[in-house]
Amino acid sequence: MKNITLNHPRKLRKITTIAATLGLKPADLELYGDYKAKIKMSAVQSPRFSRQGKIILVTAITPTSAGEGKTTTTIGLGDALRRLGVASAVCLREPSLGPVMGIKGGATGGGKAMVEPMEDINLHFTGDIHAVTSANNLISAVIDNHLFQGNPLRIDPERIVWKRCMDMNDRALREIEVGLSNPKEVRRKDRFDISVASEIMAILCLSRDLNDLKGRLEKVIVAYDTNGKPVTAGDLHVAGAATMLLKEAIQPNLVQTLENTPVLIHGGPFANIAHGCNSVIATDFARRAADFVVTESGFGADLGMEKFMDIKTRVLGVMPSAVVLVVSLKALRLHGGAPKEDTKTENLAALKKGMENLEKHMENIRYFHLPFVIALNKFATDSPEEISFLKEWAEERHAALEISDVYASGGAGAEGLARRVIVLASAEPDPLCGPLYDLQKSIPEKIETIAKRLYGASNVIFSEQAESQLREYAEAGWDRLPVCMAKTPLSLSDNPKLLGRPRDFTLTIREFKPSIGAGFLVALTGEVMTMPGLPKNGAFEKMDVVDGEIVGLF
Repeated sequence: MKNITLNHPRKLRKITTIAATLGLKPADLELYGDYKAKIKMSAVQSPRFSRQGKIILVTAITPTSAGEGKTTTTIGLGDALRRLGVASAVCLREPSLGPVMGIKGGATGGGKAMVEPMEDINLHFTGDIHAVTSANNLISAVIDNHLFQGNPLRIDPERIVWKRCMDMNDRALREIEVGLSNPKEVRRKDRFDISVASEIMAILCLSRDLNDLKGRLEKVIVAYDTNGKPVTAGDLHVAGAATMLLKEAIQPNLVQTLENTPVLIHGGPFANIAHGCNSVIATDFARRAADFVVTESGFGADLGMEKFMDIKTRVLGVMPSAVVLVVSLKALRLHGGAPKEDTKTENLAALKKGMENLEKHMENIRYFHLPFVIALNKFATDSPEEISFLKEWAEERHAALEISDVYASGGAGAEGLARRVIVLASAEPDPLCGPLYDLQKSIPEKIETIAKRLYGASNVIFSEQAESQLREYAEAGWDRLPVCMAKTPLSLSDNPKLLGRPRDFTLTIREFKPSIGAGFLVALTGEVMTMPGLPKNGAFEKMDVVDGEIVGLF
Protein backbone atom coordinates (compact mmCIF):
# COMPACT_ATOMS: atom_id res chain seq x y z
CA MET A 1 0.00 0.00 0.00
CA LYS A 2 1.00 3.59 -0.35
CA ASN A 3 -0.10 6.81 1.24
CA ILE A 4 -1.67 8.84 -1.54
CA THR A 5 -0.93 12.14 0.24
CA LEU A 6 2.84 11.79 -0.18
CA ASN A 7 4.55 14.47 -2.28
CA HIS A 8 7.51 12.38 -3.42
CA PRO A 9 8.15 9.20 -5.39
CA ARG A 10 9.07 6.02 -3.57
CA LYS A 11 12.24 4.42 -4.82
CA LEU A 12 12.79 1.89 -2.09
CA ARG A 13 15.43 -0.78 -2.36
CA LYS A 14 15.07 -4.32 -1.06
CA ILE A 15 16.01 -4.42 2.59
CA THR A 16 18.73 -6.98 1.83
CA THR A 17 20.41 -4.34 -0.36
CA ILE A 18 20.18 -1.74 2.43
CA ALA A 19 21.53 -4.28 4.91
CA ALA A 20 24.53 -4.92 2.68
CA THR A 21 25.63 -1.28 3.10
CA LEU A 22 26.14 -2.10 6.80
CA GLY A 23 27.95 -5.34 6.05
CA LEU A 24 24.95 -7.51 6.83
CA LYS A 25 24.30 -10.68 4.85
CA PRO A 26 20.86 -12.15 4.05
CA ALA A 27 21.49 -14.86 6.66
CA ASP A 28 21.83 -12.10 9.30
CA LEU A 29 18.23 -11.00 8.77
CA GLU A 30 14.71 -12.08 9.59
CA LEU A 31 12.67 -10.60 6.77
CA TYR A 32 9.29 -8.93 7.25
CA GLY A 33 8.46 -8.58 3.57
CA ASP A 34 10.65 -6.72 1.09
CA TYR A 35 11.34 -3.54 3.05
CA LYS A 36 11.56 -4.46 6.74
CA ALA A 37 13.81 -6.84 8.61
CA LYS A 38 15.02 -7.71 12.05
CA ILE A 39 18.75 -8.12 12.59
CA LYS A 40 19.45 -11.43 14.30
CA MET A 41 21.23 -11.26 17.64
CA SER A 42 23.95 -13.51 16.26
CA ALA A 43 24.80 -10.71 13.81
CA VAL A 44 24.37 -7.95 16.38
CA GLN A 45 26.92 -9.66 18.62
CA SER A 46 29.29 -10.69 15.83
CA PRO A 47 32.92 -9.49 16.18
CA ARG A 48 33.05 -8.77 12.45
CA PHE A 49 31.31 -5.46 13.21
CA SER A 50 34.11 -3.56 14.89
CA ARG A 51 34.05 0.05 13.75
CA GLN A 52 34.10 2.79 16.35
CA GLY A 53 31.55 5.10 14.76
CA LYS A 54 30.82 8.55 16.10
CA ILE A 55 27.42 9.23 17.66
CA ILE A 56 25.65 12.46 16.71
CA LEU A 57 22.84 13.24 19.17
CA VAL A 58 19.92 15.35 17.93
CA THR A 59 17.96 17.25 20.57
CA ALA A 60 15.77 20.38 20.55
CA ILE A 61 14.61 23.44 22.40
CA THR A 62 11.42 23.20 24.45
CA PRO A 63 8.94 22.11 21.78
CA THR A 64 5.39 23.04 20.94
CA SER A 65 2.82 20.25 21.31
CA ALA A 66 3.27 19.28 17.65
CA GLY A 67 7.07 18.95 17.89
CA GLU A 68 9.77 20.93 16.09
CA GLY A 69 10.97 18.49 13.43
CA LYS A 70 13.65 16.72 15.42
CA THR A 71 13.01 13.36 13.76
CA THR A 72 12.85 14.95 10.31
CA THR A 73 16.17 16.69 10.95
CA THR A 74 17.73 13.45 12.21
CA ILE A 75 16.69 11.61 9.05
CA GLY A 76 17.77 14.42 6.74
CA LEU A 77 21.15 14.68 8.44
CA GLY A 78 21.73 10.95 7.99
CA ASP A 79 20.93 11.33 4.30
CA ALA A 80 23.19 14.38 3.99
CA LEU A 81 26.14 12.54 5.50
CA ARG A 82 25.64 9.74 2.96
CA ARG A 83 25.56 12.32 0.15
CA LEU A 84 28.96 13.53 1.35
CA GLY A 85 30.38 10.02 1.17
CA VAL A 86 30.18 9.24 4.89
CA ALA A 87 29.06 5.73 5.90
CA SER A 88 26.15 6.81 8.07
CA ALA A 89 23.20 5.17 9.77
CA VAL A 90 20.20 6.58 11.63
CA CYS A 91 18.80 5.26 14.93
CA LEU A 92 15.25 6.19 15.95
CA ARG A 93 12.55 5.19 18.42
CA GLU A 94 9.47 3.27 17.36
CA PRO A 95 6.29 5.36 17.14
CA SER A 96 3.57 4.67 19.70
CA LEU A 97 0.02 4.35 18.43
CA GLY A 98 -1.15 6.79 21.09
CA PRO A 99 0.58 9.87 19.63
CA VAL A 100 0.06 8.59 16.07
CA MET A 101 -3.71 8.66 16.66
CA GLY A 102 -3.50 11.79 18.84
CA ILE A 103 -1.97 15.21 18.21
CA LYS A 104 1.28 14.39 16.44
CA GLY A 105 0.11 11.83 13.90
CA GLY A 106 2.85 9.87 12.11
CA ALA A 107 6.37 9.87 13.55
CA THR A 108 8.60 8.87 10.65
CA GLY A 109 9.79 12.32 9.57
CA GLY A 110 8.19 14.42 6.87
CA GLY A 111 8.42 15.71 3.32
CA LYS A 112 11.56 14.39 1.63
CA ALA A 113 13.18 13.36 4.92
CA MET A 114 11.21 10.26 5.82
CA VAL A 115 11.66 6.66 6.83
CA GLU A 116 9.89 3.96 4.89
CA PRO A 117 7.66 1.97 4.85
CA MET A 118 6.06 4.66 6.96
CA GLU A 119 2.56 3.11 7.17
CA ASP A 120 3.97 -0.08 8.66
CA ILE A 121 6.32 1.72 11.04
CA ASN A 122 3.60 4.04 12.35
CA LEU A 123 1.06 1.26 12.84
CA HIS A 124 2.10 -2.23 13.99
CA PHE A 125 5.60 -2.42 12.46
CA THR A 126 7.19 -5.73 13.53
CA GLY A 127 5.09 -6.07 16.67
CA ASP A 128 7.66 -4.94 19.26
CA ILE A 129 5.31 -2.68 21.21
CA HIS A 130 2.63 -5.39 21.15
CA ALA A 131 5.21 -7.79 22.62
CA VAL A 132 5.99 -5.28 25.39
CA THR A 133 2.26 -4.95 26.07
CA SER A 134 1.85 -8.73 26.28
CA ALA A 135 4.82 -9.19 28.61
CA ASN A 136 3.60 -6.36 30.85
CA ASN A 137 0.06 -7.71 31.05
CA LEU A 138 1.27 -11.27 31.64
CA ILE A 139 2.86 -10.00 34.85
CA SER A 140 -0.40 -8.26 35.80
CA ALA A 141 -2.36 -11.46 35.18
CA VAL A 142 0.10 -13.49 37.28
CA ILE A 143 -0.19 -11.00 40.16
CA ASP A 144 -3.98 -11.28 40.28
CA ASN A 145 -3.83 -15.04 39.84
CA HIS A 146 -1.38 -15.19 42.76
CA LEU A 147 -3.92 -13.37 44.93
CA PHE A 148 -6.70 -15.69 43.73
CA GLN A 149 -4.63 -18.82 44.46
CA GLY A 150 -4.11 -17.98 48.12
CA ASN A 151 -1.43 -15.29 48.03
CA PRO A 152 1.51 -17.31 49.44
CA LEU A 153 3.85 -14.30 49.05
CA ARG A 154 1.47 -12.26 51.24
CA ILE A 155 1.22 -9.46 48.68
CA ASP A 156 -0.55 -6.40 50.06
CA PRO A 157 -3.34 -5.69 47.51
CA GLU A 158 -3.16 -2.01 48.48
CA ARG A 159 0.52 -1.87 47.53
CA ILE A 160 0.54 -3.44 44.08
CA VAL A 161 2.57 -0.99 42.00
CA TRP A 162 2.61 -2.87 38.68
CA LYS A 163 0.04 -1.49 36.23
CA ARG A 164 -1.54 -2.90 33.11
CA CYS A 165 -0.82 -1.20 29.80
CA MET A 166 -1.97 -0.71 26.22
CA ASP A 167 -0.49 1.19 23.29
CA MET A 168 -3.20 3.81 22.94
CA ASN A 169 -4.18 7.09 24.57
CA ASP A 170 -7.25 6.21 26.65
CA ARG A 171 -7.90 8.44 29.67
CA ALA A 172 -10.85 6.28 30.74
CA LEU A 173 -8.36 3.62 31.84
CA ARG A 174 -6.38 5.85 34.20
CA GLU A 175 -8.31 4.35 37.09
CA ILE A 176 -10.17 1.04 37.04
CA GLU A 177 -11.30 -1.70 39.40
CA VAL A 178 -10.47 -5.37 38.88
CA GLY A 179 -11.51 -8.62 40.53
CA LEU A 180 -15.23 -8.14 40.01
CA SER A 181 -16.08 -11.32 38.11
CA ASN A 182 -15.73 -13.89 40.88
CA PRO A 183 -16.31 -13.69 44.66
CA LYS A 184 -12.94 -15.44 45.21
CA GLU A 185 -11.05 -12.74 43.37
CA VAL A 186 -9.40 -9.89 45.24
CA ARG A 187 -11.21 -6.72 44.36
CA ARG A 188 -8.76 -3.84 43.99
CA LYS A 189 -7.98 -0.57 42.27
CA ASP A 190 -5.78 -0.71 39.18
CA ARG A 191 -4.97 1.42 36.13
CA PHE A 192 -3.55 1.28 32.63
CA ASP A 193 -0.41 3.10 31.53
CA ILE A 194 0.47 3.58 27.88
CA SER A 195 2.74 0.72 26.77
CA VAL A 196 5.74 2.92 26.05
CA ALA A 197 5.63 4.04 29.71
CA SER A 198 5.94 0.43 30.89
CA GLU A 199 9.16 -0.42 32.67
CA ILE A 200 9.44 -3.34 30.25
CA MET A 201 9.94 -0.90 27.38
CA ALA A 202 12.73 0.79 29.31
CA ILE A 203 14.27 -2.59 30.09
CA LEU A 204 14.12 -3.64 26.44
CA CYS A 205 15.93 -0.45 25.45
CA LEU A 206 18.65 -0.73 28.10
CA SER A 207 19.39 -4.47 27.85
CA ARG A 208 22.53 -5.70 26.11
CA ASP A 209 21.23 -9.19 25.25
CA LEU A 210 18.55 -11.74 26.12
CA ASN A 211 20.27 -12.85 29.34
CA ASP A 212 20.58 -9.24 30.50
CA LEU A 213 16.91 -8.75 29.62
CA LYS A 214 15.84 -11.70 31.76
CA GLY A 215 18.04 -10.57 34.65
CA ARG A 216 16.48 -7.14 34.57
CA LEU A 217 12.94 -8.55 34.39
CA GLU A 218 13.60 -10.64 37.49
CA LYS A 219 14.36 -7.44 39.43
CA VAL A 220 11.13 -5.66 38.46
CA ILE A 221 9.23 -4.65 41.59
CA VAL A 222 5.55 -5.45 41.19
CA ALA A 223 4.23 -5.02 44.75
CA TYR A 224 5.07 -4.96 48.45
CA ASP A 225 4.11 -7.63 50.96
CA THR A 226 2.31 -7.07 54.25
CA ASN A 227 5.67 -6.41 55.95
CA GLY A 228 6.55 -3.72 53.43
CA LYS A 229 9.17 -5.77 51.58
CA PRO A 230 9.29 -5.59 47.76
CA VAL A 231 7.92 -8.47 45.68
CA THR A 232 9.55 -8.95 42.27
CA ALA A 233 8.64 -10.60 38.99
CA GLY A 234 11.34 -13.10 39.87
CA ASP A 235 9.50 -13.97 43.09
CA LEU A 236 6.42 -14.72 40.96
CA HIS A 237 8.46 -16.93 38.58
CA VAL A 238 7.18 -14.98 35.57
CA ALA A 239 10.41 -13.38 34.31
CA GLY A 240 11.28 -16.33 32.07
CA ALA A 241 7.90 -16.30 30.33
CA ALA A 242 8.03 -12.52 29.92
CA THR A 243 11.49 -12.85 28.37
CA MET A 244 10.14 -15.46 25.96
CA LEU A 245 7.49 -13.00 24.79
CA LEU A 246 10.27 -10.50 24.03
CA LYS A 247 12.69 -12.85 22.26
CA GLU A 248 11.88 -11.36 18.84
CA ALA A 249 11.37 -7.80 20.08
CA ILE A 250 14.94 -7.59 21.39
CA GLN A 251 16.25 -7.82 17.81
CA PRO A 252 16.65 -4.34 16.23
CA ASN A 253 14.57 -3.42 13.19
CA LEU A 254 16.13 -2.29 9.92
CA VAL A 255 14.39 -0.01 7.40
CA GLN A 256 15.51 2.87 5.14
CA THR A 257 15.04 6.54 4.35
CA LEU A 258 13.68 7.82 1.05
CA GLU A 259 17.33 8.24 0.01
CA ASN A 260 18.08 4.64 1.03
CA THR A 261 20.12 5.42 4.15
CA PRO A 262 19.87 2.50 6.63
CA VAL A 263 17.74 3.21 9.67
CA LEU A 264 17.51 1.15 12.85
CA ILE A 265 14.21 1.74 14.63
CA HIS A 266 14.05 -0.06 17.93
CA GLY A 267 12.27 0.63 21.20
CA GLY A 268 10.17 3.65 22.07
CA PRO A 269 10.10 4.88 25.68
CA PHE A 270 8.50 8.30 26.17
CA ALA A 271 10.93 11.02 27.24
CA ASN A 272 8.60 12.85 29.63
CA ILE A 273 7.82 9.74 31.71
CA ALA A 274 10.63 7.37 30.72
CA HIS A 275 14.17 7.83 29.37
CA GLY A 276 13.21 8.66 25.77
CA CYS A 277 15.95 6.94 23.76
CA ASN A 278 16.04 4.09 21.28
CA SER A 279 17.69 0.84 22.32
CA VAL A 280 21.28 0.42 23.43
CA ILE A 281 21.44 -2.66 21.19
CA ALA A 282 20.54 -0.67 18.05
CA THR A 283 22.83 2.27 18.81
CA ASP A 284 25.75 0.05 19.74
CA PHE A 285 25.38 -2.10 16.62
CA ALA A 286 25.01 0.95 14.36
CA ARG A 287 28.25 2.51 15.63
CA ARG A 288 30.06 -0.77 15.02
CA ALA A 289 28.66 -0.97 11.46
CA ALA A 290 28.84 2.70 10.38
CA ASP A 291 31.23 5.63 10.77
CA PHE A 292 28.56 8.15 11.84
CA VAL A 293 25.36 7.31 13.73
CA VAL A 294 22.70 10.00 13.91
CA THR A 295 20.25 9.40 16.73
CA GLU A 296 17.72 11.47 18.64
CA SER A 297 16.54 11.84 22.19
CA GLY A 298 13.00 12.79 23.11
CA PHE A 299 11.81 16.40 23.48
CA GLY A 300 14.32 19.05 24.60
CA ALA A 301 17.83 19.08 26.04
CA ASP A 302 16.31 19.27 29.52
CA LEU A 303 14.59 15.89 29.12
CA GLY A 304 15.68 13.37 26.48
CA MET A 305 19.25 14.62 26.13
CA GLU A 306 19.80 14.63 29.88
CA LYS A 307 18.53 11.05 30.10
CA PHE A 308 20.62 9.98 27.13
CA MET A 309 23.68 11.32 28.93
CA ASP A 310 22.85 10.27 32.49
CA ILE A 311 21.11 6.93 31.86
CA LYS A 312 21.80 5.52 28.40
CA THR A 313 25.50 6.33 28.07
CA ARG A 314 26.23 4.60 31.38
CA VAL A 315 25.06 1.36 29.73
CA LEU A 316 26.28 2.14 26.22
CA GLY A 317 29.74 3.11 27.44
CA VAL A 318 30.19 5.78 24.74
CA MET A 319 29.50 9.52 24.72
CA PRO A 320 28.17 11.47 21.72
CA SER A 321 30.81 13.22 19.62
CA ALA A 322 28.55 16.19 18.83
CA VAL A 323 25.01 17.49 19.41
CA VAL A 324 22.55 19.03 16.97
CA LEU A 325 20.14 21.44 18.66
CA VAL A 326 16.97 21.74 16.55
CA VAL A 327 15.07 25.00 16.71
CA SER A 328 12.06 26.31 14.83
CA LEU A 329 10.95 29.91 14.54
CA LYS A 330 7.39 28.97 15.44
CA ALA A 331 8.54 27.53 18.78
CA LEU A 332 10.63 30.63 19.48
CA ARG A 333 7.62 32.82 18.72
CA LEU A 334 5.53 30.78 21.17
CA HIS A 335 8.16 31.13 23.90
CA GLY A 336 8.23 34.84 23.20
CA GLY A 337 4.52 35.25 23.87
CA ALA A 338 2.90 34.73 20.46
CA PRO A 339 -0.55 33.12 20.75
CA LYS A 340 -0.50 29.40 20.04
CA GLU A 341 -2.77 29.80 17.02
CA ASP A 342 -0.47 32.47 15.52
CA THR A 343 2.94 30.84 15.89
CA LYS A 344 3.27 30.38 12.11
CA THR A 345 2.88 34.12 11.53
CA GLU A 346 5.91 36.40 11.33
CA ASN A 347 6.46 38.08 14.69
CA LEU A 348 9.98 39.43 15.17
CA ALA A 349 9.23 40.91 18.59
CA ALA A 350 8.03 37.56 19.96
CA LEU A 351 10.93 35.80 18.27
CA LYS A 352 13.48 38.04 19.99
CA LYS A 353 11.92 37.43 23.38
CA GLY A 354 11.72 33.69 22.77
CA MET A 355 15.47 33.42 22.19
CA GLU A 356 15.97 32.98 25.92
CA ASN A 357 14.64 29.43 25.63
CA LEU A 358 17.21 28.61 22.95
CA GLU A 359 19.91 30.21 25.06
CA LYS A 360 19.04 28.00 28.04
CA HIS A 361 19.23 24.80 25.98
CA MET A 362 22.62 25.89 24.63
CA GLU A 363 23.71 26.32 28.23
CA ASN A 364 22.39 22.84 29.05
CA ILE A 365 24.48 21.22 26.32
CA ARG A 366 27.57 23.01 27.59
CA TYR A 367 27.05 21.43 31.03
CA PHE A 368 27.95 18.12 29.35
CA HIS A 369 31.00 19.63 27.60
CA LEU A 370 29.82 18.64 24.15
CA PRO A 371 30.30 20.59 20.90
CA PHE A 372 27.04 21.52 19.21
CA VAL A 373 25.46 23.19 16.22
CA ILE A 374 22.07 24.87 16.09
CA ALA A 375 19.91 23.55 13.24
CA LEU A 376 17.08 25.84 12.14
CA ASN A 377 14.34 23.55 10.87
CA LYS A 378 13.06 25.71 8.04
CA PHE A 379 9.33 26.17 7.44
CA ALA A 380 7.70 27.84 4.45
CA THR A 381 6.28 30.48 6.82
CA ASP A 382 9.74 31.60 8.03
CA SER A 383 10.52 35.15 6.94
CA PRO A 384 13.95 36.25 5.63
CA GLU A 385 14.07 38.98 8.26
CA GLU A 386 13.56 36.51 11.12
CA ILE A 387 16.14 34.09 9.70
CA SER A 388 18.64 36.94 9.38
CA PHE A 389 18.03 37.92 12.99
CA LEU A 390 18.64 34.36 14.17
CA LYS A 391 21.88 34.13 12.20
CA GLU A 392 23.15 37.43 13.61
CA TRP A 393 22.13 36.41 17.13
CA ALA A 394 24.10 33.15 16.85
CA GLU A 395 27.13 34.87 15.29
CA GLU A 396 27.28 37.39 18.13
CA ARG A 397 27.45 34.48 20.58
CA HIS A 398 29.97 32.52 18.54
CA ALA A 399 27.47 29.69 18.17
CA ALA A 400 27.44 27.49 15.07
CA LEU A 401 24.16 27.72 13.13
CA GLU A 402 23.05 25.94 9.97
CA ILE A 403 19.77 25.95 8.05
CA SER A 404 18.07 22.56 7.77
CA ASP A 405 15.73 22.46 4.79
CA VAL A 406 15.33 18.69 4.70
CA TYR A 407 11.53 18.69 4.57
CA ALA A 408 11.58 20.36 1.16
CA SER A 409 14.97 19.16 -0.13
CA GLY A 410 15.85 15.93 1.66
CA GLY A 411 19.53 15.30 2.35
CA ALA A 412 20.55 18.10 -0.02
CA GLY A 413 18.93 20.53 2.41
CA ALA A 414 21.29 19.53 5.23
CA GLU A 415 24.68 19.26 3.54
CA GLY A 416 25.91 22.40 5.30
CA LEU A 417 24.72 20.96 8.61
CA ALA A 418 26.43 17.65 7.82
CA ARG A 419 29.75 19.35 7.03
CA ARG A 420 29.58 21.25 10.30
CA VAL A 421 28.80 18.04 12.21
CA ILE A 422 31.79 16.26 10.65
CA VAL A 423 34.11 19.05 11.79
CA LEU A 424 32.69 19.12 15.32
CA ALA A 425 32.77 15.35 15.72
CA SER A 426 36.35 15.13 14.43
CA ALA A 427 37.73 17.42 17.13
CA GLU A 428 39.44 16.00 20.19
CA PRO A 429 36.74 15.34 22.82
CA ASP A 430 36.67 17.46 25.95
CA PRO A 431 38.05 15.36 28.84
CA LEU A 432 35.25 16.72 31.05
CA CYS A 433 32.55 15.29 28.77
CA GLY A 434 30.36 12.92 30.73
CA PRO A 435 27.17 12.53 32.77
CA LEU A 436 25.88 15.46 34.79
CA TYR A 437 26.18 13.82 38.21
CA ASP A 438 28.07 11.11 40.06
CA LEU A 439 26.03 8.04 40.96
CA GLN A 440 27.43 8.18 44.48
CA LYS A 441 25.44 11.35 45.11
CA SER A 442 22.19 11.00 47.04
CA ILE A 443 18.86 11.02 45.22
CA PRO A 444 18.01 14.59 46.37
CA GLU A 445 21.46 15.78 45.27
CA LYS A 446 21.01 14.26 41.80
CA ILE A 447 17.57 15.81 41.40
CA GLU A 448 18.74 19.21 42.62
CA THR A 449 21.65 19.12 40.16
CA ILE A 450 19.28 18.43 37.26
CA ALA A 451 16.62 20.89 38.42
CA LYS A 452 18.90 23.81 39.23
CA ARG A 453 21.33 23.47 36.34
CA LEU A 454 19.17 22.24 33.44
CA TYR A 455 15.73 23.54 34.39
CA GLY A 456 16.75 26.75 36.15
CA ALA A 457 14.87 25.98 39.36
CA SER A 458 15.84 27.86 42.50
CA ASN A 459 14.55 25.18 44.86
CA VAL A 460 13.35 21.58 44.98
CA ILE A 461 10.81 20.33 47.49
CA PHE A 462 9.64 16.79 48.17
CA SER A 463 6.13 15.77 49.23
CA GLU A 464 5.66 13.72 52.41
CA GLN A 465 5.18 10.63 50.27
CA ALA A 466 8.38 11.35 48.36
CA GLU A 467 10.31 11.94 51.59
CA SER A 468 9.08 8.61 52.95
CA GLN A 469 10.09 6.87 49.73
CA LEU A 470 13.56 8.43 49.87
CA ARG A 471 14.17 6.85 53.28
CA GLU A 472 12.84 3.52 52.04
CA TYR A 473 15.00 3.57 48.90
CA ALA A 474 18.14 4.45 50.87
CA GLU A 475 17.55 1.46 53.16
CA ALA A 476 17.09 -0.77 50.11
CA GLY A 477 20.35 0.48 48.56
CA TRP A 478 18.62 2.04 45.54
CA ASP A 479 19.90 5.56 46.17
CA ARG A 480 22.95 5.01 43.95
CA LEU A 481 20.85 4.54 40.82
CA PRO A 482 20.37 7.26 38.16
CA VAL A 483 17.22 9.37 38.30
CA CYS A 484 14.69 9.50 35.46
CA MET A 485 12.73 12.74 35.73
CA ALA A 486 9.05 12.60 34.75
CA LYS A 487 8.25 16.19 33.75
CA THR A 488 6.20 18.12 31.23
CA PRO A 489 8.06 18.55 27.91
CA LEU A 490 6.32 21.88 27.25
CA SER A 491 8.29 23.91 29.78
CA LEU A 492 11.70 23.90 31.40
CA SER A 493 9.78 23.89 34.68
CA ASP A 494 7.20 21.41 35.96
CA ASN A 495 4.41 23.79 34.92
CA PRO A 496 3.55 23.51 31.19
CA LYS A 497 2.23 27.08 31.19
CA LEU A 498 5.62 28.60 32.05
CA LEU A 499 7.13 29.18 28.63
CA GLY A 500 10.38 30.85 27.62
CA ARG A 501 13.02 30.61 30.33
CA PRO A 502 11.33 30.35 33.74
CA ARG A 503 13.40 31.59 36.67
CA ASP A 504 13.20 31.40 40.45
CA PHE A 505 10.62 28.62 40.46
CA THR A 506 10.29 25.66 42.80
CA LEU A 507 10.25 22.12 41.41
CA THR A 508 8.06 19.71 43.35
CA ILE A 509 8.69 15.96 43.49
CA ARG A 510 5.33 14.43 44.36
CA GLU A 511 6.36 10.76 44.36
CA PHE A 512 8.86 8.21 43.12
CA LYS A 513 8.51 5.01 41.15
CA PRO A 514 11.27 2.41 41.45
CA SER A 515 12.25 0.96 38.06
CA ILE A 516 14.86 -1.39 39.43
CA GLY A 517 14.82 -3.68 36.40
CA ALA A 518 15.50 -0.73 34.11
CA GLY A 519 18.12 0.49 36.55
CA PHE A 520 16.76 3.90 37.54
CA LEU A 521 14.33 5.68 39.85
CA VAL A 522 11.52 7.70 38.30
CA ALA A 523 10.83 11.05 39.99
CA LEU A 524 7.35 12.30 39.17
CA THR A 525 6.72 16.04 39.05
CA GLY A 526 3.66 18.17 38.37
CA GLU A 527 0.70 16.48 36.71
CA VAL A 528 2.60 14.21 34.34
CA MET A 529 0.28 11.47 33.09
CA THR A 530 1.47 7.93 32.35
CA MET A 531 -1.70 7.40 30.30
CA PRO A 532 -2.27 10.35 27.95
CA GLY A 533 -5.68 11.18 26.52
CA LEU A 534 -6.77 11.86 22.96
CA PRO A 535 -7.35 15.49 21.90
CA LYS A 536 -10.74 16.84 20.86
CA ASN A 537 -9.74 16.49 17.21
CA GLY A 538 -7.17 13.74 16.85
CA ALA A 539 -5.06 12.64 13.92
CA PHE A 540 -7.26 9.53 13.72
CA GLU A 541 -10.00 11.69 12.16
CA LYS A 542 -7.83 12.27 9.09
CA MET A 543 -6.99 8.61 8.54
CA ASP A 544 -8.90 6.35 6.18
CA VAL A 545 -8.56 3.64 3.57
CA VAL A 546 -9.79 4.71 0.14
CA ASP A 547 -9.78 2.21 -2.73
CA GLY A 548 -7.35 0.03 -0.81
CA GLU A 549 -4.88 2.84 -0.11
CA ILE A 550 -4.05 4.46 3.22
CA VAL A 551 -4.91 8.16 3.41
CA GLY A 552 -3.93 10.74 6.00
CA LEU A 553 -1.33 8.84 8.02
CA PHE A 554 1.38 11.31 7.05
